[in-house]
Amino acid sequence: MSSFFKDMQKVLSQNIREYGMYIALFMIMAIFTVATKGIFISSRNISNLMNQTGYIAVLAVGMTLVIVIRHIDLSVGFLAGFLGAVAAIALVQYNMPVLAVIPLVLALGVLAGMATAFLVAQMKIPSFVASLAGWLIYRGALQLATVSTGTIIIPNDAFNAIGNGFIPDFPEMNFLPGVHKVTLLLGLIAIVMFVFSEINGRRKKQAYDFEVLTKEIFILKLVFIAVLIGYITWVLAGYRGLSWTVVVVLIVVAVYNYVTSKMVLGRHIYAIGGNPEAAELSGISVKKLTYVVFGSMGMLSGLCGILFTSRLQSATTTAGTLFELDAIAAAYVGGVSAAGGVGKVMGSIIGALVMTSLTSGMNLMGMDISYQYIVRGGVLAAAVIFDVITRNRAK
Repeated sequence: MSSFFKDMQKVLSQNIREYGMYIALFMIMAIFTVATKGIFISSRNISNLMNQTGYIAVLAVGMTLVIVIRHIDLSVGFLAGFLGAVAAIALVQYNMPVLAVIPLVLALGVLAGMATAFLVAQMKIPSFVASLAGWLIYRGALQLATVSTGTIIIPNDAFNAIGNGFIPDFPEMNFLPGVHKVTLLLGLIAIVMFVFSEINGRRKKQAYDFEVLTKEIFILKLVFIAVLIGYITWVLAGYRGLSWTVVVVLIVVAVYNYVTSKMVLGRHIYAIGGNPEAAELSGISVKKLTYVVFGSMGMLSGLCGILFTSRLQSATTTAGTLFELDAIAAAYVGGVSAAGGVGKVMGSIIGALVMTSLTSGMNLMGMDISYQYIVRGGVLAAAVIFDVITRNRAK
């Protein structure tokens, strides 16, 4: 038993950056569950929490990669708001179908990201300044797009379902009445895929004599995460099941996690963040990947605009306000390093959940907005301090 605890302590100390955010999220949710007498963890609130996290989580994924390559993008908030207004105008004024509007908005987002990348990679303008220019431009463009009508109401049910709809369920049956069966089935599939992936990954590491977790800790990890997935699935199934927003976020996370962890492109991105000069000397085109990362950030800004506009069922002149700061905060809380080269996609999602959980919990407690900003700022400062301390220890 003593060896088990020693191994556990070793694993936690070696992976404190990765596990620390999960522990923080668990503690925050536990505190608010007690403080709100269980309301925070109710099916309805968790479902709303997931939907509120969606559009910021999408931005946080892109922002994580931008920070990994040692840059920043301040334009993404109002770019998301402007592209949401473009979607609304295309739907309402030009009667374009949803299947045409979505790729149009995403393509415009890629072009906007490329424009920022041109200033950064080609003109060598600091990303802070280049994206700040974009922040001002897109804010003005958003106001121009909505100046004649103000708020643009979107009556398109298919588009609005993206931000407010839920996946369909099996026909009602006597088995588990009132519970969303499709969500439960998807949760079970996710658990099986996770366990299979982890076991397969462990075998591959052992085949190449890489260090792996001890058998006991590995099993504990599998059980803990499987129970966590199962519990969240059960909670969501108790309300209306998985929303389309959550489905979109899961797809984004799956794609970006695969790209960053399994593909050469991902390894090159982290190599640039670790040492841009060394990466260039080793044959990696820093300029080309800067275009890729900022173009990706622009596309995700478009997707964020779609999710937010769909959720509100309208485009407003203030859409996107402070989104960029929420995304940056989520990325840092999720473990991305201010020095670049470190950060995971899953971490950005956890960071977004941490920040949204703080807001949701404090709202349920009736806490004044002034104190909410102070608490969120304190959490962000703590995350950056934690990053600095762990980097200094590693040296």
